[in-house]
Amino acid sequence: MNVREAILTVDEAQASFLEQGPSLIERAARTAAAAAADADRVDRDARFPHRAFEVAREQKLLGVMIPVEFGGFGASIYDVTDICYTLGRACASTAMIYAMHQTKVACVIRHGHGIPWMETMMRRVARDQWLLASSTTEGQNGGNIRASAAAVDHAGDTISLVRDATVISYGAEADGLVTIARRATDAAASDQVLLALAKDDYSLKPTLGWETLGMRGTCSTGFELKVDCPADRVFPESYDKIHAQTMTPFAHLCWSSAWAGIAAAAVTRAQAFIRKAARSSGGQMPPAAAHFTAAKMSLAKLRALLSANIDAFARAEHDERALGSLDFQSSITLLKVQASELAVETVMHAMRTAGLSGYRNDGEFTMGRHLRDVLSAPIMINNDRILANAATPTLMSGVPASLRD
Repeated sequence: MNVREAILTVDEAQASFLEQGPSLIERAARTAAAAAADADRVDRDARFPHRAFEVAREQKLLGVMIPVEFGGFGASIYDVTDICYTLGRACASTAMIYAMHQTKVACVIRHGHGIPWMETMMRRVARDQWLLASSTTEGQNGGNIRASAAAVDHAGDTISLVRDATVISYGAEADGLVTIARRATDAAASDQVLLALAKDDYSLKPTLGWETLGMRGTCSTGFELKVDCPADRVFPESYDKIHAQTMTPFAHLCWSSAWAGIAAAAVTRAQAFIRKAARSSGGQMPPAAAHFTAAKMSLAKLRALLSANIDAFARAEHDERALGSLDFQSSITLLKVQASELAVETVMHAMRTAGLSGYRNDGEFTMGRHLRDVLSAPIMINNDRILANAATPTLMSGVPASLRD
């Protein structure tokens, strides 16, 4: 069987699978409706969006990327980012949880083939709709996920690990966990491995709370993470490869899609405000109408940026050399910075369009939640850290000689 025939076979299997029920778009819309109905309460009470994820499980959305052979839909990066965008328009916390989950699922899919435990996890995500959390932030390292303090301790066929996990989003609600650690007690901080754990493999002891401006429903509390499990929970590939080929691309594409959804929701409210104001004043545009134009322009730039990067990843997805290239790594890393800044800019323009009506928390055009949620974007793995780390590689990257380079 050649590559084209293999692709057609997978596409046919996916199409056949989806014929048994609603399309992915319909499944996402149903989940988004549940998320939107509960979004204000999730934000107010800083609680996990239970209802949204009940519906997500009913719609089989947690395992959409799992290959058909393991019980999933074999969804593409286009499908997953569209779902993140759709959920972002409804509830930012739901969208971000979904984005983080799919990033961990992608690691298991792309680096777990042929490994019995990893294939079992794929089947459990597809069949039982396991929700996977992420533990990458540790101790005083903050968002520096390329250096680990905690190390894996090997004892025959088992391993143990104790980690000061200062942030584990929705950790108490997850069915499994993907975490980073030093390869061994004598390994350097940058010599890391990735672990994929079932809930029975670890315990969590709360250490920090989660009282924040926005993204309150992600419940990103701190824990002491203790792991005691079989050694096959460790990915054979080193983390630096997984980080470059999968973790960073999926995280930045999915997060950015969620932020774009928040921005789109704010622009939708600004548009509704403009239309209502114009109708009540005989077609006269309100004073801040120019900000609506700016919001639409900013959202268009954000969507174009995302689309270009999704296309670039889709083209390089199975090409290790392309994924590791300086140009791709610089682009996908800086996507996070650009998308987060554009999302904040868009929401700010939308709020200024509606003026006091957007600033209020008790009206139909309120955008307080959207602004508070999107303000997390530049500080989630701080943009300043990313820009500082990217200075050297971007200096080495050439300047395009033409518009099509």
